[in-house]
Amino acid sequence: MDRHFAALRWAMLVFVVVAAGGCRTNQTAKVLKPGSADMVGSHAAGSETFKPLVEQAVGNLLARYGDAVVPANAGTPPGPKRICFIGVENKSTEEMGDFKEQLYQTIDTRLLRSDAFAPISRRFVDAALKDCRLRPDELFLPKNQRTFAQSLERAGQPFDYVLYATFTSGTTRSNKDYQRDYTLTLEMVDIRTGHAEKESADLSKAYNASLMAKVKNLNPLK
Repeated sequence: MDRHFAALRWAMLVFVVVAAGGCRTNQTAKVLKPGSADMVGSHAAGSETFKPLVEQAVGNLLARYGDAVVPANAGTPPGPKRICFIGVENKSTEEMGDFKEQLYQTIDTRLLRSDAFAPISRRFVDAALKDCRLRPDELFLPKNQRTFAQSLERAGQPFDYVLYATFTSGTTRSNKDYQRDYTLTLEMVDIRTGHAEKESADLSKAYNASLMAKVKNLNPLK
């Protein structure tokens, strides 16, 4: 009986090793259905982090300005606010990879579909930056901002506000385990007055490397 049990354990061990080896050499994939939970990144932020951050930050921005269409007596043509969305700046400890471009497109699309904003095409924005030989972070200087605005006006793309998106993080460590707090901030600056307003979204994520934390994470009663 003992010999039979030992043989069974040995067979199971061989199966696990072979299966593990196969997993390392053969990659599989599946298409996630709408509404399915996103895969959670084990070492850095992923869809499970960026999607809710964008949803909340842009939602807050639209809630603030959703009904604030420019009136006829405001000194500018009535209608949605014309926004120049400069881009997404990463000031976190992590590399964003291809998420940086995806975040830009997601935010820009959400604003474009709203009644409150009319974003300028990124192609015009990039062309104006190249024409003025300016980096996005140099637009905070009034002189550079005027030069940039004039370049877009010559292209038939005047705007009222500059929009910046900034991704930041803060890390709290406990031996091998750590918690990372992520923030996505949208800053909108009125080019006529220089007045700036911000909306942000926060999300915290725990990364577990110790055995105790992993076991606790698997406990449905915790």
